[in-house]
Parts: sequence; C-alpha cells; structure tokens
Amino acid sequence: MLHSFTFVRSSFKPVRQLTLCHTNQWRNTSSISALQAAFRDPSSPFHIPPGEKGPESPDAPPSHATLRTLATMENTMDPLEEAQEKLSSAGFDPASFWEQRIVWGDHDSFQHVNNVRYVRFFESGRIKWMTSLGEELGGHARTIAMLKGQGVSLILKSIEVQYRRPVTYPDTLLIGYRPVPASLSTDVEDPATFYVAASAYSLAQKAFVAHAKEALVWYDYDKLKKCDPGEHAREVIAGRVRKQ
Repeated sequence: MLHSFTFVRSSFKPVRQLTLCHTNQWRNTSSISALQAAFRDPSSPFHIPPGEKGPESPDAPPSHATLRTLATMENTMDPLEEAQEKLSSAGFDPASFWEQRIVWGDHDSFQHVNNVRYVRFFESGRIKWMTSLGEELGGHARTIAMLKGQGVSLILKSIEVQYRRPVTYPDTLLIGYRPVPASLSTDVEDPATFYVAASAYSLAQKAFVAHAKEALVWYDYDKLKKCDPGEHAREVIAGRVRKQ
C-alpha cells in the first residue's frame, strides 16, 4: 500500500508542473493580447493610429558616433599622431618634427641601429627646425640663404647623445627640437651661442629611445666668424619655447 501511494504522488508531479507551465503561458499570452488591443483601441491612451510611430524614449541610446569610449580612441590613435602628442607635451617645437624611417642598412653587427646613425637623425631634425626659423626670420629667401651658408646662419658647435633603447628595423623615429630657455638670456657670456634639446621617439616601441643636447652658434659665413644675431633672432628662438 505504501509503495502504491508513493507511485501515485510521483506520477502526478509532472501533471501539476505541466499545468503550471500552461497557466503561465496563458497569462503571458493574455498580457500581450491586452497590450496589442490597447494599441488598436482609439479610446486608449496607448492608441497608435495606423501608419504612425510611437513616441521616442526620453532615454534614447546615443548615436553610433558617440559610442566610442576614450579607451577605444586611444587604441585606434594613429601611431604618428600619438608620437606627435608625446613630443608636444614634452615641450618640443612641432615645426621641428622630423620623421626618420629606419632602414635595414642602419643596423650594425650588434643587430640594432648603430649609435653613429643617431647623429645623422638629429641633424635632419635640426635642419628641419632651422628651415622653420629661416621662414620666420625672413621668408623663403632667408631660409635658402641659411641652408646654403650665406650670411648669418646656424652651425653646430657640439652634440651629446644619450642612448636609452636599442632600435631595430622596421621602425620610424619622430625627432623633435626645443630651445633651452636658460641659454637664451641676454646676460649670457656668449650671445652667439645657445643650447637646444632634442629627442627621438620610436613609433614601434611608443617610447623615447635617444636624447641629445646641442650647442648651436650664430655664424656669419661671409665673415667666417660667430656673431650676435640681433634681438629679432633671439625673440624668434625664445618664441619657440613651449610649456611642458
């Protein structure tokens, strides 16, 4: 008798569960039907006339253009733009930025860019910067004269390079220059000489790989000696000093 009672209870469980399932389904179907009927009823506050759309949600989702988060923008930032931003924030003059592509021949037997190459890389950046100075000092004619060593121009007195990271092919370095403010004072002992700082930033490594400190001299190529460039030239150089 006990065995029969147990069998009867277990056999009715699925029936009760099945009935409950059908009940929930009926309730859900009934709710949807009632809502649809309210949309069709002209006297209902939920009525939507045929051919028209309901009101937009007050919390409408943002457009696709505004879905990009800051992290996404950082991940998709162009490597060159990122390098330019790094140099600019470090106080380097954007007019001096020089893209130096690394070629296989820049390597030495130690399988990285040879240290001597950096002196050439910085030279290219320095000439780019000097070209922009010439344009500000006297336009295209003055720029050509400075590049050809005619009249008053700039000459390199010394350079000191600090190597931070090895660079390998393929890569592109962004070179930047900035004047050292302390050397631009009119109270300096030698008004013909001022100092600049330069850095090389690797697009592949996303880091600075070399720094340089240089002494530049205003030089009169017609008289073959250094000279005082005048107040206007000093103002132009001082104007390239950027806040860091």
